[in-house]
Amino acid sequence: MRILVLSAFCALVLTLSACAGSAQYSGRDTMFEEDLIETSAGELKITLVGHGTLMFTFGGKVIHVDPVSAEADYGQMPKGDIILITHEHGDHLDPEAIGKVRKEDTAVVLTEKCASAVTGGIVMVNGDARTVGGLTIQAVPAYNIVHKRPSGQPFHPRGDGNGYIITFGDKRVYVAADTENTPEMKALEGIDVAFLPMNLPYTMTPEMVADAAKAFRPKILYPYHYGQTDTSELTELLAGEKDIEVRIRQMQ
Repeated sequence: MRILVLSAFCALVLTLSACAGSAQYSGRDTMFEEDLIETSAGELKITLVGHGTLMFTFGGKVIHVDPVSAEADYGQMPKGDIILITHEHGDHLDPEAIGKVRKEDTAVVLTEKCASAVTGGIVMVNGDARTVGGLTIQAVPAYNIVHKRPSGQPFHPRGDGNGYIITFGDKRVYVAADTENTPEMKALEGIDVAFLPMNLPYTMTPEMVADAAKAFRPKILYPYHYGQTDTSELTELLAGEKDIEVRIRQMQ
């Protein structure tokens, strides 16, 4: 009997150890989900950190998007070769987190409003395109049309924030940032992977996300920054769109 109990205990320990080693990075109290995308230049690993925070690993480079201390212990995260900052709000711009993953030669791409908080960055404005660390990066307008503060000011005024399209080999990945389904978004072409925000009142409803997706037709769509929004609503709205794969991950 003791032998059986001991054997079961050892098996449990081995199982837990194997599970713990299966994810490379851990956050506050959960493991981050990771997805792999095949490109013409090798594997792209997407680490879905949380809220509006992502990490890409590609060709030996680490790209952080909106690293924020509330979403991860950045003292334990890999140093970044590129850091992308979409706009100046505190759930996207965290100088402390940036400092923990920034190396001497890290390229920090940001908006003009973020430049006062993070020195030495590369400012990109809506419509810019440039090569950073060997990757082509385009800045896409990110702003509200419908959702506004009581004063009438949009939560995200046009021109303040950037979404980014990053090209990894033959794959174009669009991180939309805090935005609605703008004409610029709906006019995009050739997007393989899209991250679209879906929470009220700051970004989009599921209907807005579905409207945008039907317009520019990403091959893979991740709703992110979705708070308490019911993601099944988006899945239902796009159920008939067989060429758009909706992937739901823990990105509240």
